[in-house]
Amino acid sequence: MSIISRRKFVEISSAAALGLQSWPALANHDGRGRLLLVGTVTGAPSTSDGIYAFAFDGESGDLKQIALAAKSESPTFLALSQDKTHLYAVNEIRQFQGKPTGAVSSFALNKKSAALSLINQVTSMGGGPTHIAVDHSGRCVFAANYGGGSVVSFAVDKQGRLSEPVSFFQYAADAEKHERRPHAHRVTVSPDNRFLLVNDLGLDVIHIYKLDPATAKLTPHDPPLWRATAGSGPRALRFHPNGRWVYCVNELKPTVNVLEWDSRKGTLTTVQEISLVPEGYQGKAAPGDIVFDKATRFAYVTSRLDDFMATFSVSPETGKLTFLEKSSCGGQRPRHLALDPTDRWLLIANQDSDNIAVFARDPKTGRLSPTGKSFSLAKPMCLVFI
Repeated sequence: MSIISRRKFVEISSAAALGLQSWPALANHDGRGRLLLVGTVTGAPSTSDGIYAFAFDGESGDLKQIALAAKSESPTFLALSQDKTHLYAVNEIRQFQGKPTGAVSSFALNKKSAALSLINQVTSMGGGPTHIAVDHSGRCVFAANYGGGSVVSFAVDKQGRLSEPVSFFQYAADAEKHERRPHAHRVTVSPDNRFLLVNDLGLDVIHIYKLDPATAKLTPHDPPLWRATAGSGPRALRFHPNGRWVYCVNELKPTVNVLEWDSRKGTLTTVQEISLVPEGYQGKAAPGDIVFDKATRFAYVTSRLDDFMATFSVSPETGKLTFLEKSSCGGQRPRHLALDPTDRWLLIANQDSDNIAVFARDPKTGRLSPTGKSFSLAKPMCLVFI
Protein backbone atom coordinates (compact mmCIF):
# COMPACT_ATOMS: atom_id res chain seq x y z
CA MET A 1 0.00 0.00 0.00
CA SER A 2 2.83 2.41 0.80
CA ILE A 3 4.40 1.97 -2.61
CA ILE A 4 1.19 2.59 -4.48
CA SER A 5 0.62 5.83 -2.59
CA ARG A 6 4.20 6.85 -3.33
CA ARG A 7 3.69 6.21 -7.04
CA LYS A 8 0.50 8.24 -6.97
CA PHE A 9 2.36 11.13 -5.34
CA VAL A 10 5.11 11.03 -7.97
CA GLU A 11 2.69 10.88 -10.90
CA ILE A 12 0.55 13.74 -9.64
CA SER A 13 3.50 15.94 -8.71
CA SER A 14 5.37 15.36 -12.00
CA ALA A 15 2.85 16.50 -14.58
CA ALA A 16 5.03 19.37 -15.82
CA ALA A 17 7.08 19.01 -18.98
CA LEU A 18 10.48 17.30 -18.82
CA GLY A 19 13.58 19.47 -18.56
CA LEU A 20 15.32 18.66 -21.85
CA GLN A 21 18.23 21.05 -21.90
CA SER A 22 21.84 20.16 -21.18
CA TRP A 23 23.18 21.64 -17.94
CA PRO A 24 26.33 23.76 -18.01
CA ALA A 25 29.59 22.55 -16.51
CA LEU A 26 29.95 23.10 -12.78
CA ALA A 27 33.11 25.07 -12.18
CA ASN A 28 33.04 24.70 -8.40
CA HIS A 29 33.91 21.00 -8.30
CA ASP A 30 37.53 21.11 -7.11
CA GLY A 31 38.10 17.38 -7.59
CA ARG A 32 38.44 16.71 -3.86
CA GLY A 33 36.25 13.96 -2.43
CA ARG A 34 34.38 11.17 -4.16
CA LEU A 35 31.67 12.30 -6.55
CA LEU A 36 28.15 11.28 -5.53
CA LEU A 37 25.12 11.73 -7.78
CA VAL A 38 21.64 11.80 -6.25
CA GLY A 39 18.33 11.29 -8.05
CA THR A 40 15.25 13.04 -6.66
CA VAL A 41 11.52 13.55 -6.99
CA THR A 42 10.72 16.93 -8.57
CA GLY A 43 7.55 19.01 -8.72
CA ALA A 44 5.55 20.53 -5.84
CA PRO A 45 5.76 20.01 -2.93
CA SER A 46 9.37 18.97 -3.68
CA THR A 47 11.85 21.78 -4.32
CA SER A 48 14.36 19.57 -6.14
CA ASP A 49 15.03 20.08 -9.85
CA GLY A 50 16.73 16.89 -10.98
CA ILE A 51 20.06 15.12 -10.37
CA TYR A 52 22.42 16.67 -7.82
CA ALA A 53 26.18 16.33 -7.47
CA PHE A 54 27.92 16.07 -4.10
CA ALA A 55 31.53 15.59 -3.03
CA PHE A 56 31.92 13.01 -0.25
CA ASP A 57 34.89 13.11 2.12
CA GLY A 58 35.85 9.54 2.99
CA GLU A 59 37.90 10.71 5.99
CA SER A 60 35.30 12.84 7.78
CA GLY A 61 32.04 11.48 6.34
CA ASP A 62 31.03 14.96 5.21
CA LEU A 63 28.97 15.73 2.12
CA LYS A 64 29.38 18.96 0.18
CA GLN A 65 26.74 19.81 -2.40
CA ILE A 66 28.42 20.95 -5.61
CA ALA A 67 25.40 21.93 -7.68
CA LEU A 68 22.55 20.67 -9.80
CA ALA A 69 24.26 18.31 -12.25
CA ALA A 70 21.26 18.05 -14.59
CA LYS A 71 17.77 19.52 -14.63
CA SER A 72 15.40 16.61 -15.19
CA GLU A 73 11.86 15.67 -14.25
CA SER A 74 11.73 13.18 -11.34
CA PRO A 75 14.88 11.15 -12.11
CA THR A 76 14.11 8.77 -9.26
CA PHE A 77 16.58 6.00 -10.05
CA LEU A 78 20.00 6.14 -11.70
CA ALA A 79 22.40 3.64 -13.30
CA LEU A 80 26.01 4.24 -14.26
CA SER A 81 27.64 2.75 -17.37
CA GLN A 82 30.52 0.31 -16.86
CA ASP A 83 33.10 2.84 -18.09
CA LYS A 84 31.56 5.58 -15.91
CA THR A 85 31.11 7.96 -18.86
CA HIS A 86 27.30 7.81 -19.08
CA LEU A 87 24.46 7.92 -16.60
CA TYR A 88 20.93 6.65 -17.25
CA ALA A 89 17.81 7.63 -15.31
CA VAL A 90 14.15 6.73 -15.20
CA ASN A 91 11.86 9.76 -15.27
CA GLU A 92 8.95 8.81 -13.05
CA ILE A 93 6.40 11.11 -14.63
CA ARG A 94 2.75 11.09 -15.60
CA GLN A 95 3.09 11.82 -19.31
CA PHE A 96 5.77 11.74 -21.99
CA GLN A 97 5.21 13.02 -25.53
CA GLY A 98 1.50 13.27 -24.86
CA LYS A 99 1.09 9.65 -23.74
CA PRO A 100 0.46 8.21 -20.26
CA THR A 101 3.95 6.80 -19.79
CA GLY A 102 7.24 7.56 -18.11
CA ALA A 103 10.60 8.15 -19.77
CA VAL A 104 14.22 7.04 -19.73
CA SER A 105 17.07 9.56 -20.07
CA SER A 106 20.70 9.19 -21.12
CA PHE A 107 23.37 11.65 -19.98
CA ALA A 108 27.06 12.13 -20.75
CA LEU A 109 29.03 12.48 -17.51
CA ASN A 110 31.91 14.91 -17.10
CA LYS A 111 33.59 13.60 -13.95
CA LYS A 112 35.90 16.60 -13.66
CA SER A 113 33.14 19.20 -13.64
CA ALA A 114 30.45 16.90 -12.18
CA ALA A 115 28.13 17.99 -15.00
CA LEU A 116 25.62 15.85 -16.88
CA SER A 117 24.65 16.64 -20.48
CA LEU A 118 21.45 15.15 -21.84
CA ILE A 119 21.99 12.90 -24.86
CA ASN A 120 18.41 11.78 -25.46
CA GLN A 121 15.15 10.63 -23.88
CA VAL A 122 12.82 7.84 -24.91
CA THR A 123 9.52 6.43 -23.69
CA SER A 124 9.58 3.81 -20.95
CA MET A 125 6.45 2.26 -22.51
CA GLY A 126 4.67 2.21 -19.15
CA GLY A 127 3.59 4.27 -16.17
CA GLY A 128 5.70 4.86 -13.08
CA PRO A 129 9.14 3.60 -14.18
CA THR A 130 10.93 2.84 -10.94
CA HIS A 131 14.25 1.14 -11.67
CA ILE A 132 16.93 1.07 -14.36
CA ALA A 133 19.96 -1.11 -15.08
CA VAL A 134 22.82 -1.32 -17.59
CA ASP A 135 24.20 -4.65 -18.81
CA HIS A 136 27.88 -5.53 -18.31
CA SER A 137 28.80 -4.73 -21.90
CA GLY A 138 27.30 -1.24 -21.67
CA ARG A 139 25.26 -1.87 -24.80
CA CYS A 140 21.86 -2.50 -23.18
CA VAL A 141 19.62 -0.60 -20.76
CA PHE A 142 16.53 -1.96 -19.02
CA ALA A 143 13.69 -0.26 -17.13
CA ALA A 144 10.99 -1.62 -14.81
CA ASN A 145 7.61 0.13 -14.96
CA TYR A 146 5.95 -0.16 -11.57
CA GLY A 147 2.68 1.58 -12.42
CA GLY A 148 2.44 -0.03 -15.86
CA GLY A 149 3.46 -3.49 -14.69
CA SER A 150 5.94 -4.03 -17.51
CA VAL A 151 9.62 -4.22 -18.51
CA VAL A 152 11.40 -2.67 -21.49
CA SER A 153 14.87 -2.93 -23.04
CA PHE A 154 16.94 -0.50 -25.14
CA ALA A 155 20.12 -0.76 -27.18
CA VAL A 156 22.84 1.84 -26.54
CA ASP A 157 25.25 3.15 -29.18
CA LYS A 158 28.89 4.18 -28.61
CA GLN A 159 27.82 7.75 -27.82
CA GLY A 160 25.43 6.55 -25.10
CA ARG A 161 22.28 7.24 -27.14
CA LEU A 162 19.27 5.10 -26.29
CA SER A 163 17.44 3.34 -29.11
CA GLU A 164 13.70 3.05 -29.37
CA PRO A 165 12.40 0.11 -27.28
CA VAL A 166 13.77 -3.24 -28.44
CA SER A 167 11.79 -5.63 -26.22
CA PHE A 168 8.67 -4.95 -24.17
CA PHE A 169 6.70 -7.30 -21.93
CA GLN A 170 3.38 -6.37 -20.34
CA TYR A 171 2.42 -8.45 -17.31
CA ALA A 172 -1.13 -9.34 -16.26
CA ALA A 173 -2.73 -10.80 -13.16
CA ASP A 174 -4.31 -14.25 -13.21
CA ALA A 175 -7.83 -13.75 -11.87
CA GLU A 176 -8.24 -17.46 -11.09
CA LYS A 177 -5.21 -17.28 -8.78
CA HIS A 178 -6.55 -14.08 -7.18
CA GLU A 179 -3.33 -12.30 -8.04
CA ARG A 180 -2.76 -8.61 -7.39
CA ARG A 181 -1.95 -6.17 -10.21
CA PRO A 182 1.55 -6.55 -11.68
CA HIS A 183 4.16 -4.07 -10.43
CA ALA A 184 7.62 -4.53 -11.94
CA HIS A 185 10.05 -3.05 -9.44
CA ARG A 186 13.62 -4.15 -10.21
CA VAL A 187 15.69 -5.14 -13.25
CA THR A 188 18.88 -7.12 -12.55
CA VAL A 189 21.41 -8.47 -15.04
CA SER A 190 23.03 -11.82 -14.21
CA PRO A 191 26.81 -11.76 -13.63
CA ASP A 192 27.49 -13.61 -16.90
CA ASN A 193 25.32 -11.12 -18.86
CA ARG A 194 23.13 -13.94 -20.23
CA PHE A 195 19.93 -13.26 -18.30
CA LEU A 196 17.74 -10.43 -17.02
CA LEU A 197 15.76 -10.90 -13.82
CA VAL A 198 12.67 -8.75 -13.18
CA ASN A 199 11.15 -8.50 -9.69
CA ASP A 200 7.36 -8.26 -9.87
CA LEU A 201 6.11 -6.97 -6.52
CA GLY A 202 2.46 -7.40 -7.51
CA LEU A 203 2.54 -10.94 -8.90
CA ASP A 204 5.01 -12.29 -6.29
CA VAL A 205 7.46 -13.57 -8.91
CA ILE A 206 10.84 -12.89 -10.48
CA HIS A 207 10.55 -13.09 -14.26
CA ILE A 208 13.60 -14.54 -16.04
CA TYR A 209 14.66 -13.61 -19.60
CA LYS A 210 17.48 -14.68 -21.86
CA LEU A 211 19.45 -11.64 -23.00
CA ASP A 212 21.16 -11.02 -26.33
CA PRO A 213 23.67 -8.27 -25.37
CA ALA A 214 24.41 -7.52 -29.03
CA THR A 215 20.84 -6.39 -29.68
CA ALA A 216 19.24 -5.89 -26.19
CA LYS A 217 16.57 -8.41 -27.19
CA LEU A 218 14.90 -10.30 -24.35
CA THR A 219 13.37 -13.79 -24.72
CA PRO A 220 11.31 -15.49 -21.99
CA HIS A 221 13.37 -18.24 -20.39
CA ASP A 222 12.18 -21.79 -19.62
CA PRO A 223 11.30 -21.87 -16.77
CA PRO A 224 10.12 -18.25 -17.09
CA LEU A 225 10.06 -17.30 -13.40
CA TRP A 226 10.73 -17.98 -9.75
CA ARG A 227 7.70 -17.74 -7.49
CA ALA A 228 7.90 -16.14 -4.04
CA THR A 229 5.65 -16.91 -1.08
CA ALA A 230 2.20 -15.50 -1.80
CA GLY A 231 1.86 -11.95 -0.53
CA SER A 232 5.62 -11.39 -0.16
CA GLY A 233 6.01 -8.60 -2.72
CA PRO A 234 9.55 -9.23 -4.07
CA ARG A 235 10.92 -5.69 -4.46
CA ALA A 236 14.74 -5.56 -4.67
CA LEU A 237 17.41 -8.00 -5.84
CA ARG A 238 21.18 -8.18 -5.58
CA PHE A 239 23.71 -10.83 -6.62
CA HIS A 240 26.51 -12.01 -4.35
CA PRO A 241 29.92 -11.38 -5.98
CA ASN A 242 30.43 -15.15 -6.34
CA GLY A 243 27.44 -15.26 -8.72
CA ARG A 244 25.94 -18.26 -6.91
CA TRP A 245 23.65 -16.51 -4.44
CA VAL A 246 21.00 -13.87 -4.95
CA TYR A 247 19.22 -11.83 -2.27
CA CYS A 248 15.59 -10.83 -2.75
CA VAL A 249 14.10 -8.18 -0.46
CA ASN A 250 10.35 -8.58 0.04
CA GLU A 251 8.34 -5.46 0.79
CA LEU A 252 4.89 -6.72 1.80
CA LYS A 253 6.18 -9.51 4.01
CA PRO A 254 9.25 -8.05 5.75
CA THR A 255 11.69 -10.77 4.77
CA VAL A 256 14.76 -11.46 2.67
CA ASN A 257 15.06 -14.58 0.52
CA VAL A 258 18.48 -16.07 -0.07
CA LEU A 259 18.31 -17.79 -3.46
CA GLU A 260 20.72 -20.09 -5.25
CA TRP A 261 21.36 -19.12 -8.88
CA ASP A 262 22.17 -21.85 -11.41
CA SER A 263 23.92 -19.85 -14.12
CA ARG A 264 23.89 -22.75 -16.57
CA LYS A 265 20.18 -23.46 -16.27
CA GLY A 266 19.10 -19.89 -15.46
CA THR A 267 17.07 -20.94 -12.43
CA LEU A 268 16.55 -19.73 -8.85
CA THR A 269 16.08 -22.01 -5.84
CA THR A 270 15.11 -20.81 -2.37
CA VAL A 271 17.78 -21.41 0.28
CA GLN A 272 16.52 -19.25 3.17
CA GLU A 273 13.77 -16.83 4.12
CA ILE A 274 14.69 -14.59 7.05
CA SER A 275 12.60 -11.91 8.76
CA LEU A 276 13.72 -8.32 9.32
CA VAL A 277 11.66 -8.13 12.50
CA PRO A 278 11.33 -10.37 15.56
CA GLU A 279 8.30 -12.60 16.04
CA GLY A 280 5.35 -10.62 17.38
CA TYR A 281 6.68 -7.29 16.11
CA GLN A 282 3.81 -4.78 15.82
CA GLY A 283 5.46 -2.13 13.65
CA LYS A 284 4.71 -1.55 9.97
CA ALA A 285 7.91 -2.73 8.33
CA ALA A 286 8.30 -2.27 4.56
CA PRO A 287 11.78 -3.39 3.38
CA GLY A 288 13.26 -1.36 0.55
CA ASP A 289 16.77 -2.23 -0.62
CA ILE A 290 19.92 -4.15 0.27
CA VAL A 291 23.68 -3.54 -0.02
CA PHE A 292 26.79 -5.51 0.97
CA ASP A 293 30.24 -4.48 2.08
CA LYS A 294 33.09 -5.26 -0.36
CA ALA A 295 34.05 -8.44 1.50
CA THR A 296 30.38 -9.56 1.52
CA ARG A 297 30.59 -10.28 5.23
CA PHE A 298 27.65 -8.01 6.09
CA ALA A 299 24.36 -6.96 4.52
CA TYR A 300 22.26 -3.86 5.21
CA VAL A 301 18.54 -3.59 4.50
CA THR A 302 16.37 -0.46 4.76
CA SER A 303 12.79 -0.54 6.00
CA ARG A 304 10.28 2.22 5.48
CA LEU A 305 7.09 3.11 7.44
CA ASP A 306 8.88 2.33 10.71
CA ASP A 307 12.16 3.80 9.44
CA PHE A 308 14.95 1.44 10.48
CA MET A 309 18.03 -0.37 9.22
CA ALA A 310 18.58 -4.10 9.63
CA THR A 311 22.16 -5.42 9.73
CA PHE A 312 22.96 -9.05 8.90
CA SER A 313 26.10 -11.16 8.76
CA VAL A 314 26.61 -13.27 5.63
CA SER A 315 27.85 -16.85 5.82
CA PRO A 316 30.78 -17.35 3.42
CA GLU A 317 29.94 -21.07 3.19
CA THR A 318 26.19 -20.97 2.51
CA GLY A 319 25.34 -17.33 1.79
CA LYS A 320 22.70 -17.44 4.51
CA LEU A 321 21.96 -14.36 6.62
CA THR A 322 22.06 -13.98 10.40
CA PHE A 323 20.32 -10.99 11.98
CA LEU A 324 22.67 -8.75 14.00
CA GLU A 325 20.87 -5.54 14.89
CA LYS A 326 18.10 -3.09 14.14
CA SER A 327 19.05 0.61 14.12
CA SER A 328 17.86 4.05 13.04
CA CYS A 329 17.93 5.16 9.40
CA GLY A 330 18.47 8.80 10.39
CA GLY A 331 15.24 10.08 8.84
CA GLN A 332 11.85 9.15 7.47
CA ARG A 333 11.07 6.70 4.64
CA PRO A 334 14.52 5.50 3.56
CA ARG A 335 14.40 5.02 -0.21
CA HIS A 336 17.94 3.97 -1.02
CA LEU A 337 21.30 3.32 0.60
CA ALA A 338 24.93 3.09 -0.46
CA LEU A 339 28.29 2.31 1.09
CA ASP A 340 31.01 4.78 0.19
CA PRO A 341 34.08 3.45 -1.69
CA THR A 342 36.10 3.20 1.55
CA ASP A 343 33.44 0.93 3.14
CA ARG A 344 33.68 3.09 6.27
CA TRP A 345 30.40 4.97 5.82
CA LEU A 346 26.81 4.07 4.99
CA LEU A 347 24.63 6.76 3.41
CA ILE A 348 20.83 6.64 3.44
CA ALA A 349 18.50 8.75 1.28
CA ASN A 350 15.41 9.54 3.38
CA GLN A 351 12.55 10.68 1.16
CA ASP A 352 10.04 12.13 3.60
CA SER A 353 12.53 13.93 5.88
CA ASP A 354 14.40 15.42 2.90
CA ASN A 355 17.85 14.37 4.04
CA ILE A 356 20.84 12.11 3.41
CA ALA A 357 22.03 10.57 6.67
CA VAL A 358 25.58 9.29 7.20
CA PHE A 359 26.48 6.41 9.52
CA ALA A 360 29.94 5.22 10.54
CA ARG A 361 30.58 1.54 9.92
CA ASP A 362 32.83 -0.83 11.86
CA PRO A 363 34.42 -3.07 9.19
CA LYS A 364 35.18 -5.80 11.73
CA THR A 365 31.74 -6.14 13.32
CA GLY A 366 29.61 -4.59 10.57
CA ARG A 367 27.79 -2.51 13.14
CA LEU A 368 26.63 1.03 12.38
CA SER A 369 27.03 4.10 14.58
CA PRO A 370 25.13 7.39 14.19
CA THR A 371 27.38 10.33 13.34
CA GLY A 372 24.76 13.06 13.64
CA LYS A 373 25.65 14.07 10.10
CA SER A 374 22.57 14.86 8.02
CA PHE A 375 22.57 16.74 4.73
CA SER A 376 19.47 18.45 3.35
CA LEU A 377 18.04 17.62 -0.09
CA ALA A 378 14.38 17.56 -1.07
CA LYS A 379 13.06 14.06 -1.82
CA PRO A 380 16.33 12.13 -2.35
CA MET A 381 15.68 8.78 -4.01
CA CYS A 382 18.89 7.22 -5.33
CA LEU A 383 22.60 7.44 -4.44
CA VAL A 384 25.32 6.61 -6.99
CA PHE A 385 29.03 6.95 -6.20
CA ILE A 386 31.29 7.61 -9.19
